[in-house]
Amino acid sequence: TDIHSRSCLCNNFSPESANDTAKETCLNWFFKIASIRELIPRFYVEAAILKCNKFLSKMGISECLPRLTSMIRGIGDPLVAVYARAYLCRVGMEVAPQLKESLNENFFDFLLTFKQIHGDTVQNQLVVQCVEIPLYLTLYSPAIDWILQCIAYHAPEVLLTEMMERCKNLGNNALLLNSVMSAFKAEFIAARSMDFIGMIKECDESGFPKHLLFRSLGLNLALADPPENDRLQILNEAWKVITKLKNPQVSYCLFCFAIHSVFNKREVNTVLADVIKHMTPDRAFEDAYPQLQSIIQKVITYIYDFSLLFSVEKFLPFLDMFQKESVRVEVCKCIMESFIKHQQESTKDPVILNALLHICKTMHDSVNALTLEDEKRMLAALINGFIKMVSFGRDFEQQLSFYVEARSMFCNLEPVLVQLIHSVNQLAMETRKVMKGNHSRKTAAFVRACVAFCFITIPSLSGIFARLNLYLHSGQVALANQCLSQADAFFKAAVSLVPEVPKMINVDGKMRPSDAFLLEFLCNFFSTLLVVPDHPEQGVLFLVRGLLNVIQDYTWEDNSDDKVRIYTNVLHLLSAMTQEVYIYHVDKVDSNDTLYGGDSKFLAEINKLCETVIAQILDHLKTLGKEETLKRQSQLALYFFNTILAHGDLRNNKLNQLSVNLWNLAQKHGFADTSTMVTTLEYIKKRSKQPELSHFADLALRLPLQSRT
Repeated sequence: TDIHSRSCLCNNFSPESANDTAKETCLNWFFKIASIRELIPRFYVEAAILKCNKFLSKMGISECLPRLTSMIRGIGDPLVAVYARAYLCRVGMEVAPQLKESLNENFFDFLLTFKQIHGDTVQNQLVVQCVEIPLYLTLYSPAIDWILQCIAYHAPEVLLTEMMERCKNLGNNALLLNSVMSAFKAEFIAARSMDFIGMIKECDESGFPKHLLFRSLGLNLALADPPENDRLQILNEAWKVITKLKNPQVSYCLFCFAIHSVFNKREVNTVLADVIKHMTPDRAFEDAYPQLQSIIQKVITYIYDFSLLFSVEKFLPFLDMFQKESVRVEVCKCIMESFIKHQQESTKDPVILNALLHICKTMHDSVNALTLEDEKRMLAALINGFIKMVSFGRDFEQQLSFYVEARSMFCNLEPVLVQLIHSVNQLAMETRKVMKGNHSRKTAAFVRACVAFCFITIPSLSGIFARLNLYLHSGQVALANQCLSQADAFFKAAVSLVPEVPKMINVDGKMRPSDAFLLEFLCNFFSTLLVVPDHPEQGVLFLVRGLLNVIQDYTWEDNSDDKVRIYTNVLHLLSAMTQEVYIYHVDKVDSNDTLYGGDSKFLAEINKLCETVIAQILDHLKTLGKEETLKRQSQLALYFFNTILAHGDLRNNKLNQLSVNLWNLAQKHGFADTSTMVTTLEYIKKRSKQPELSHFADLALRLPLQSRT
């Protein structure tokens, strides 16, 4: 062990580099090994420290390898001998990869002793041990594969040809033939496909199974193409042999071979039909699911034109052999992943749509109460990927019909329903864009059908914020398409849903407070309400009033100031509503600036709402007068001050005085940031230089900066 640990030598090491003690110790080891009587232990111990010969002689390894190769000839058991040869080849490749002669010699020695396998001694031993010859032969494969891989590594083609010829001349050579096809370069095998088919045909089925030979040949053809002119002949010759084989497992090997030799629709269909024929009796397919899955993977690897794939008559019947649900779902996922990866353009091909709807339905129906969330997300993503690739162009009615059918098929996967709602909303907007200037009754009816789809589908979603946001988005789409009553219905539904928002929601598997999400939604809602015209029968600002009532009644967390932040955003909205012309509009929709035209009664209603909202904010500020909440009071007072500064008319004495009071409140208890207060005051003075804001100068004089001392 000590010598072996010190045998990791540098490349330019020579015996002269070792001292006499090291040489003597090393030589002593080899003398001790030579004294071992038993052949096999003596061989393995010497082979294990073969590299130590570098301590003794430059030619030590090159002299020892042939001697060790000859020693193996004394091992009587051919199975033990072949693994000894494999080990010697491994050691030889490690210590002297340039010495190829010993590798070749080991293989040729094995060929000479190969007939021992079929001799009486081995056969009698197999009978005693109750081992069948096909199973026994498979034990040789790893060792032979390794020997041949060592030989084939950077070997010239002349040598490989010699190896193949020697195997050909050896009778009953299925075992060797399989190892040759496993070890040699794929290009070498593919170029001689007809020769290998001839050798396979001559092999005895009772020894090494022929279907494994065809599998090995097929795997080589997967990596390298056979000669173009030979392809059809290769398939026909192989087919004559393959179709006579009775083992159901032959189906996989048959396909491995055919899939890589001649690949077109007709051949694939023929192969699939034969696989079905082999696997259907006695439900043999139940024991071959991995092989059948591999066939599917190979098909979709080489045929990713799905219109061609699904026109293969036997493809869907082939899928029907996957009776076990878990396997069936995995196969469907594999097909959908390939479709999403390779389908570059949208499709309306009915063959593709019908087949993929069936496949997606299979995935969807596998979902149950025990299905993991990650699995649901994966299935939903695959189905959504398919939905996004379906397009009927300007046939909008057919597109909507597809979405309606998809909704009925995939109702248990919420992300799919969300995708369908978004797709239908997008469809409505595309219709508006394409039919611009052509507001026919038919177009209007279609848009209303899209809106109805969304309105019916949204309540089936479980996620509260998914429903809120989709109500808002769908209402915006309805508004953009001049469907005012439908838009009102969406917005009313959103308002009525706000009280149901729970205090905590599940976000990526973790419970989070919902306040921030609700605040974000309401801010978006307020931005939309600016352009929503009042309903003639509902009163002035009926949606805004309804939303304010909901906000007032909602139970907010004691340590939350989101209610005040929402009220300040309401003030932003109301301020924008007092403008003669709103800052944005929806095309062909008359907002309240047009409907009321700056009517004094309308403005008075807005002012009343402003007073109500301001009162709510001031009440909340009073509740923060306790010592532990004074910092929050200071921050909110300054936040409200900035709102009035940006959106209020400070020429109004009452509002002007309120702003001064808020400024003082922000600084009252020493929690205001001095730099922020200074920057704000400088901004006010700067704005006061503008003619229309000259009154800011008087305001600046009334805003003192208080020190903390």
